[in-house]
Amino acid sequence: MHFSAPPSPATAPYDDLVLQFAALYRDVQRASECADVRLSDLAGGRRYSLENLHAYLALRAHDLRPMQQDLQRLGLASLEHAEPHVLATLQAILTNLYLLDGQRPDPATPPPSAEAFGAGPAVLIRNTDRLFGPPPEGRRARIMITLPDEAAEDRLLLQSLLKRGMDCARINCAYGDQAAWSRVIEQVRDAESVTGRSCRLFMDLRGPKLRTGRMELEPTVLKIRPQRASDGRVLRPARIWLTDSPQPQPEKFAADASLVLDGAWLRQAASGDRINLRDARSSNRNWRVTEATADGCWAESRKTTYVANGTLFRLQHEKGQTAAQTGLENLPPQESRVAIRTGDFLYLVPGNGPGKPSVHDLAGELLRPATIPLDVPEVFRDARVGESVGFDDGRITGVIEQAGGEQIKVRIRHTRRPLERLSSDKGVNLPETALDLPALGDEDLRDFEFVARHADIIGLSFTNGAADVRFLHQHLRELGREDVGVIFKLETRRGCANLSAILLEAMSLPNYGVMIARGDLAAECGFEGLAELQEDILRVCEAAHAPVTLATGVLEGLARRGHPVRAEITDAAMAQRAECVMLGKGSCITQAVGTLDELLCRVQQREFKQRSLLGPLQLAPSRSAGGTRP
Repeated sequence: MHFSAPPSPATAPYDDLVLQFAALYRDVQRASECADVRLSDLAGGRRYSLENLHAYLALRAHDLRPMQQDLQRLGLASLEHAEPHVLATLQAILTNLYLLDGQRPDPATPPPSAEAFGAGPAVLIRNTDRLFGPPPEGRRARIMITLPDEAAEDRLLLQSLLKRGMDCARINCAYGDQAAWSRVIEQVRDAESVTGRSCRLFMDLRGPKLRTGRMELEPTVLKIRPQRASDGRVLRPARIWLTDSPQPQPEKFAADASLVLDGAWLRQAASGDRINLRDARSSNRNWRVTEATADGCWAESRKTTYVANGTLFRLQHEKGQTAAQTGLENLPPQESRVAIRTGDFLYLVPGNGPGKPSVHDLAGELLRPATIPLDVPEVFRDARVGESVGFDDGRITGVIEQAGGEQIKVRIRHTRRPLERLSSDKGVNLPETALDLPALGDEDLRDFEFVARHADIIGLSFTNGAADVRFLHQHLRELGREDVGVIFKLETRRGCANLSAILLEAMSLPNYGVMIARGDLAAECGFEGLAELQEDILRVCEAAHAPVTLATGVLEGLARRGHPVRAEITDAAMAQRAECVMLGKGSCITQAVGTLDELLCRVQQREFKQRSLLGPLQLAPSRSAGGTRP
């Protein structure tokens, strides 16, 4: 029922609204009491969380918007902040409605105590601290970093990340092996010891993620380019390390490229010499030798150069003498990439490759369509004509035109750029296909004991329902590691639809949380609905007092290029509503961590979860140059 205007207490009591709200309260209370059937398996805060989640789900089964407007007119605007303490909120509102209506409050719904409003937030804080460790000074939200490959060898990088604000280090188990992970783990623990800052280790299992298989090999063409300003000016020449053995370049320098050439030829080079070549695009290029050592030499180029096997290098000494030329012969072949435009079609084929790019004639007519391998036989069994397909986090989308048998024909409907290139190991999403895949694949099971032994937190990728939670719990119980933290990753439509079932089942675990994996969710559900979906997940998890990690795309431009766009800053500020924020890889990741640390510290003074905190106005805020940590 909707009231167009608030009635006056002197002339028209609020009987209808009181009756309406009392009926709502009784419905929610019954739902909370229904939770009793599982309370015998739970204790303490989990019992309260179970009751509260049932109550919240019952509350949100109603369209509350008309009632909210009526309550707001009466100054009772707390309904939208009920998540952590649903029944207490409803009791407080109902008590105030009785008083406004001139009635004595119902003894069956006494006004809540102050402790009733503090219990839910306290449970959430306790659950967050159990999962991620004590909060850092100055902020509540934790920062998780996806560690780059170089973290296995670069001690200073990990120390810098910890000093800047990293609270949790993520190892993506979709890449590498146990030996590589062991090196990273050792470096993380060493960095903890050196910096005196603790860091939780999050190991993210592969899960049943669909990925494009390996592609056909093709000759490598290496692009070497200087750093340029937006107007094309060269800010820094490209640095090339030339050596006669495939060894890494000296640590004190960063190379844009490393090439293996003939040692006798290299030993003739001296500082100031020139290296002339005709590159793979038939452009004449001239490099300058800046330093010659016993292990090789450094050269600089102010123009973009494309080199491939067969490229010839001619050394010209500073005095004008020319040495014999040498050629490049040892660049390994690289996997090809499929060029894709809107309107093209391609074939998904079973197995692990190699896939083949499309072939066109000189007039642009298609001679051979591209084939993309997909090593998941269930796809070819379950996919149907008319269902949508997404590639590479939704950068490429299409629709199935033919299915059944040994291949699936996909017509491309949209590409984010006029020309996209699809390579191996890119995500494939089939949001409308009913795939029944296990939560833990063969590779996950092979690595599970290692992960359970070393991780502080395990990530269960593509969690789709309560059965996945039970399956993981069973394996942890068998290994005696029920104490390890678990984060259930929401990456599919199915997982989001089953969120309440996932949370209810997860309450049997002592230590768990949820991750909103926005990359796959955007591909599955569309960018248009992602903001609304994110909001609903945050609210449901708060009702369950479950810590949430917000992942994918946070300060992505800053981490990769060293400067963010405005939308990234706003997005990162809103991320404070979660208990943890994850940053991806990038060459400027240390700068991104410092910026996020400062931003979260600032925002938490004004926001807590979905609620604004009204401090003094600051219309002329101070400017800071970077993160708050050294």
